[in-house]
Amino acid sequence: MKCFFATLLILATWAGIAVADETNVIQTLTLAEAHALALRNHPQIAAANYRALAAEQVVREARSGFFPQANLYGTAAGADSQNTRILAGGLNNPSVMDRAAAGLGASQLITDFGHTANLAASSRYSAQAEHQNAAATREQVLLDVDANYFGALQARAMLHVAQQTLDTRQMLLDQVSVLASNKLKSELDVSFAQVALEEGRLLLQKAQNDQDAALASLSTALGYREFRSFQLVETSPPAVADTNDVPGLIGIALRNRPELLSLRNEHEAALRFAWSQRDARLPVVAAVGTVGDSPVHDDRLPDHYAAGAIQLSLPLFSGGLYLARQHEAELRAEAADELLRTAEDNIARDVRIAWLNLNDAQERVRTTAQLLRHATEAFDLAQARYQVGSSSIVELSQAQLELTSAQIANTNARYDVLIQQANLNYQIGGLSEATRPSANLPRQSGKEN
Repeated sequence: MKCFFATLLILATWAGIAVADETNVIQTLTLAEAHALALRNHPQIAAANYRALAAEQVVREARSGFFPQANLYGTAAGADSQNTRILAGGLNNPSVMDRAAAGLGASQLITDFGHTANLAASSRYSAQAEHQNAAATREQVLLDVDANYFGALQARAMLHVAQQTLDTRQMLLDQVSVLASNKLKSELDVSFAQVALEEGRLLLQKAQNDQDAALASLSTALGYREFRSFQLVETSPPAVADTNDVPGLIGIALRNRPELLSLRNEHEAALRFAWSQRDARLPVVAAVGTVGDSPVHDDRLPDHYAAGAIQLSLPLFSGGLYLARQHEAELRAEAADELLRTAEDNIARDVRIAWLNLNDAQERVRTTAQLLRHATEAFDLAQARYQVGSSSIVELSQAQLELTSAQIANTNARYDVLIQQANLNYQIGGLSEATRPSANLPRQSGKEN
């Protein structure tokens, strides 16, 4: 029996370990998967979609004026005497008498000379603007995902550099300590090596904190409230075709940016609304009719009633209300046009700046690669000179520091290219539509110190 219980305990322990291992598995995440998660989870995208759906309901509200309007009526009235006809300010209508009636009233717009049609068109353009705003929100969220994704990859690469730096400096301290114990190096060399080791440990601590912070920012960009740890895959956004054709890129941006499409729709909506306010001063022609039954009424009246008519209404004087509304709407349309021009100018500027930043980042990759190669050669030479005793620990420490700085600069530059490339894709309005094939990043050259 004891063996049986012991076997059950061991199996339960193994099962618990297996479950713990499954829950602690870190999710592998590609850039395309990160985009899909953000589009599905991010609250800003959900809010933008809800606003677009609400704008579609406004279109239905405006178009409802084209359809028949029907209402059910019921009336019950009682009067003590016919003197109520001459009372002031009350139920003094001549029709006030004992009665009970129910009926159906209907009206159908025949024409209002474009007022309802322009209102419907204005709401339709506004709905299209909201859909473009939703697309702009998706672009902004995806840009945030890209920046945080590559930032997390950058932080991971920096952590690798810091760990290699610490390992190399620990090895140097061990070697110098052995040499000092054999009286081949001084205690001053040991002190310099210890200082370099502690600096490497500080670098590692900062790199670890930066990686955790980058993953926290990525979790928020993906729409998660809690911290998520991911195993990120080295990927890059697609290259922008013919990046040297800046006027062509600006033209693509002016055609594709959802913000501009939204502003154009808003301008058109403002124009149509101004036209509808102009048409509000024109006549309205409608067909009206009513039919019903009155079970309780004066004996001289029939039990049933029905009536129909063509009704025309024309506003004659309203103290300038309709004209002021028209002018207000026209001025708002002019303001929307100026905002569109401003946005086009700003987007042309942003595309050019993004192109300049991408070129600068690519140049910095080439420059830092050369810097890393020379720093590696200098470190090798300083290490060889120190080992044969022709240089001091100060020279070797300086070479170590320069090599670490070169590795950090090269790592930052490589990932900054990816961030700037994603930003250029965003500026031309092609971030959400672009495919993202996986591509290995160029390997970092040079020794780790």
